[in-house]
Amino acid sequence: MAKDDFDLGPSWIWPDIQPELGALIRALQLPVFAQFSDGDMLFEHATGQTPQRYPTMAAAPPSIRVAGGMSTIVSALGKPLPAQCILLDTPITHIASTKEGVDLVTDGRGSISARQAVLAVPPRLAQALIHFSPALDEATVRRWRQTPTWMAPHAKFFALYERPFWRDAGLSGHARSAMGPMTEIHDATTASGQAALFGFLGLSASQRRQFNSETIAQACLLQFARLFGKDAASPRATLFKDWAADPLTATELDQSGGEHPFPASAPWLGEDWQDRLVLAASETSLTEPGYLAGAVEAGQRSAGTVIRRLERAP
Repeated sequence: MAKDDFDLGPSWIWPDIQPELGALIRALQLPVFAQFSDGDMLFEHATGQTPQRYPTMAAAPPSIRVAGGMSTIVSALGKPLPAQCILLDTPITHIASTKEGVDLVTDGRGSISARQAVLAVPPRLAQALIHFSPALDEATVRRWRQTPTWMAPHAKFFALYERPFWRDAGLSGHARSAMGPMTEIHDATTASGQAALFGFLGLSASQRRQFNSETIAQACLLQFARLFGKDAASPRATLFKDWAADPLTATELDQSGGEHPFPASAPWLGEDWQDRLVLAASETSLTEPGYLAGAVEAGQRSAGTVIRRLERAP
């Protein structure tokens, strides 16, 4: 059986309405497949009531998944790069402006000098974790802090099975619940056939902190069993990712809310940094901030900015 990754973060793309992302997927020659949606969906209305079945509405355009998981995009982009150009587990703690460009101080690996630096992390996270010399101006700090990191407050739970048994009952794996702990559930079976269901937790980050991961997993499995039968209570494995608890994803400001960032063309940097830094996070996208497609648009735009700066520099 081919190796697949389960997407604990973004799961879907829509190439038909996201041209830059669609073009990138095709350029990297990555296989894709449609989200499974054949059969009925379920809805839990209230405690003690039998889940109701409804015909699944066909999505237009359909939700598309990348075979092998979203990590295959990262792997494909990194493959042509020399190994020494990629430093993993090397967080930047301090960025200083210099006469020649910037010095980036790492946690444990010294500093790196460059003519330009591109920040591909959410603005709110960069403001919380990186010290800048000279300091960012007040307007920049305020804007970065006020830009929400899309989906940072959320969590996902996966149950992995030997086979997608719910399909035998004519179910799509899609469910909605007013009871929880998961509010939205989908079939997460991979392109290679590794069966799974996943759900978005409806509990807030503060509510999740009151329970350990084992307690949350048991509650989620009980919900799967209510919806899909006793076979759902005995997965071969489970996965749980709480993004609000990830220090490289969420800040204290991401523990509540979860507003979607809006496109904005105003500069992300003050005068001191405009010629040294570029922000390339999805949240800075002019088209789809927060989405993978927004990351592609912001990345392409940022690359163009850096190239133009280097071409005109003495």
